This record gives sequence, C-alpha cells and structure tokens, in this order.
Amino acid sequence: MMNRRHREDVLVRRTVTVETIPSGHPVELEPGQLAQITQALGGSFTLLVEGQLMRLKGQDADAIGKQPPETISVPKDLHLDDLKPLIWDTLRTCYDPEIPVNIVDLGLVYTLDFEPLPDGDDKVRVVIDMTLTAPGCGMGEAIADEVCDKVLALPRVGEITVNLVFDPPWDRSRISEAAQLALGL
Repeated sequence: MMNRRHREDVLVRRTVTVETIPSGHPVELEPGQLAQITQALGGSFTLLVEGQLMRLKGQDADAIGKQPPETISVPKDLHLDDLKPLIWDTLRTCYDPEIPVNIVDLGLVYTLDFEPLPDGDDKVRVVIDMTLTAPGCGMGEAIADEVCDKVLALPRVGEITVNLVFDPPWDRSRISEAAQLALGL
C-alpha cells in the first residue's frame, strides 16, 4: 500500500485508458511511458504522468505491473440484515483519487437506503445520496461509477441509483475524526 510520502516509479506495459484528475477526461497511456504511483487505495491507482494526475482502474493494474486488488469477502447466503453494513464496508473501498481517505470517512456519503425490488426475486434497489468536496469536481462521475460497480457486485443488489447532491454543501466538518488525524487536520 502506498502512502503520501512514498511514490513508486512504474513503466506502462500496455496501452491503457486512464482518467485525468480532476477533469475525469479519458486519455490513453502508451507502453513505455513512465509514471509514478502517488496513491494506491480502494482498488485504483493515482498516477503522476508528465505532471498530470491520472486515475487507473484496479482492473487495469497489470498495465503498470501490479496485481488487481482483492475484493471484499462476501458470504453467498447473505441475509438482508447484513446487507447495509456490507454496503457501508464496500463504500469504504471507494476513494477520491486526490485525497487518501475513503468517501465514507471523507463525509461524502449523505444517505444509504434500500428497498426490495417489486419482482420478488430477493434483490433490492440501493439508493445513495453523496456529494463531492467541490461541486465542479470532474471526478464526480468516476467516483459515482465506482460506487455503482462495487455495490452492484454485491449479492442481493439488483439496482442502484447514486444521486450527486450539493445540498447541504460539503465542508471539512463532515470528515471523520480518524480521517482528520490521517490528513493532519
């Protein structure tokens, strides 16, 4: 695991699409390009390439010679009462690519609810209201997509809606105490 002080130089081994930070625009890295891992948390990598921060999805870890991240261990016969804590644990594996704190401890998740789907197949619809540290953050869609992908992979989850909301506006008071200590605040 990387921390803020340690950076690791890596060489891009195959063509891979990454997202620029903070705009979220896709860009291709070519084999032979030098990059520096500045953060490796939650299953993705933040890379510094030619002065630009970029986010590499964990599924593409092999492009920089790394192993894909491990997934959360989930029982196959998950009881509905255990789903909400599991979703919260899953959300704690999602990180803002510029800040080494997960979105839950950063205070970005405002609500998490779920309800049974009407088709009666034991699946639920999850609804999450979350915000961003800044309304104009271009990574909002990428973070929301990561939330969707990870939560949809859980048993019993059939649908998910992630609403990006800005009322109330996020501020530093929403950061957990542990995260404040980790950030030196």
